[in-house]
Amino acid sequence: MTDYTKLLPAHTTKYVGDYDLYLEMYPEERPTNETSGRPPLLFVHGAYTGSWMWSKYIPHFVDNGWTCYSMNLRGHYRSRSVDMSKVTFEDYLEDIRTILDEFERPPVLIGFSMGGILSQKKAESASLAGLVVIDSSLSREVHEQAPYPDLIPELPGLVIPPPIRDETSSLDESEEDIAFQRKYLSMEASHAFGKVSVAFGAQGGIPIQHHLITIPSLVIKAVNNDTEQRQGQLTAKQLDAEYTALQGTTHTGLLVGQRYREGVDRILAWLERFEG
Repeated sequence: MTDYTKLLPAHTTKYVGDYDLYLEMYPEERPTNETSGRPPLLFVHGAYTGSWMWSKYIPHFVDNGWTCYSMNLRGHYRSRSVDMSKVTFEDYLEDIRTILDEFERPPVLIGFSMGGILSQKKAESASLAGLVVIDSSLSREVHEQAPYPDLIPELPGLVIPPPIRDETSSLDESEEDIAFQRKYLSMEASHAFGKVSVAFGAQGGIPIQHHLITIPSLVIKAVNNDTEQRQGQLTAKQLDAEYTALQGTTHTGLLVGQRYREGVDRILAWLERFEG
């Protein structure tokens, strides 16, 4: 099994804030006058994961001249361990604010899954250059218009155990891709994720005040049916964002699967608006 964290570009790390949030910092590969005006990129992971989930993405952005930061929410990956039974959605928003305070200039916030809805909520008030959400958890407004069909919510306990991932492959993930995730997946805070995920009893999801988000935005969605297409389109409409549907991909496959480059290349093309 290839551990993609071992193939990451040269970078520095530090612990930030009261909860020792683990932050990875990747300087651009070849600084030039042309790249000096670009905003930095801040990557926010989803539930059960950490900065390791971006291990296939980061090298391409660094190689294309982008300064990248990959954060870890409290209790995730190499951030300090905390009592996950007490962590809330608002705690995670505070973690992002803590990291944003480290920046001298507004970054582009790039969030995946739960990190996508956290990034949307944070964009209501934070100073950002742009917003990218990848297969984001649904906002309340989107869920009301395009709910998951025949969903029977589970009631989580004090913490939610990591996905087992005992399959050997998926639509766009190899056995090695799944083994990589299995190595690092960890438990999630039920108070936080239970507020986000309708699969775990969330009452409609997190509301987003779209009129407060006026920055350039991009929505990328894994699409395998009409409902998912509708959800992606509604999310993009809510954010007044550009929209890309990646047909025949899976949720985690967008980041670590065999077609991950499609997501990378779409974001790189969108980022061209910040040139110069």
